[in-house]
Amino acid sequence: SDRLTRALKRGGAAGPSIAVRTASSIFMASLLKDSELLSYLPKALIAYPRRLLVQQAADTLAEAGVDRRVVVLGAQAERVLAVATDLPPTVVNPDWPTGLGSSLRVGLQALAGTPAQAVVVLLVDMPGVTGSAVRRIAGFAAPDALVLGGYGDRRGHPVLLGRDHWGAVAGSATGDRGARDYLRAHAATVRVVQVGDVADDFDIDTPEDNPHA
Repeated sequence: SDRLTRALKRGGAAGPSIAVRTASSIFMASLLKDSELLSYLPKALIAYPRRLLVQQAADTLAEAGVDRRVVVLGAQAERVLAVATDLPPTVVNPDWPTGLGSSLRVGLQALAGTPAQAVVVLLVDMPGVTGSAVRRIAGFAAPDALVLGGYGDRRGHPVLLGRDHWGAVAGSATGDRGARDYLRAHAATVRVVQVGDVADDFDIDTPEDNPHA
């Protein structure tokens, strides 16, 4: 998956905030590879510890107070919806096998008709990201904003994309690269807001990564 924490390495500091409700949010469900069974499982359905990852991510965004939430599902979307019946509005990415980039494009398109000034992107496999971290990032929402969460010298999610950038981000989001190439090309204008004091960037890539399995 697109791991901005590994791709971009410089840190930064937080600054003054703007109202959180200027930001909307999408979060994307991806796949968990079981190396023993050689099969693919929806990460959304992993229990961590009692709520499913997809439900926990939705709860995190609700706690952050963003104006609207959109869930992007791919693999086994019907199964996810049948089990997680309390999700916010959901869109399905039929091209999910092509990678994370297609889910980002679907999510941005779903918000195109809204008045949102910016979108906060949260991946379902990062349960250590908290509502406080999302709220801090969303505080910088503006149409021209590009913001990354900082964890010391690492950069990662949540990621905020101002509306002025949506078209170009969607155009560059291919495979599993998401917004990475666009953010790298615009590194001089990217703000890094430290969130490591209220969140961690641990992610779940294999069943062994889940301490609650």
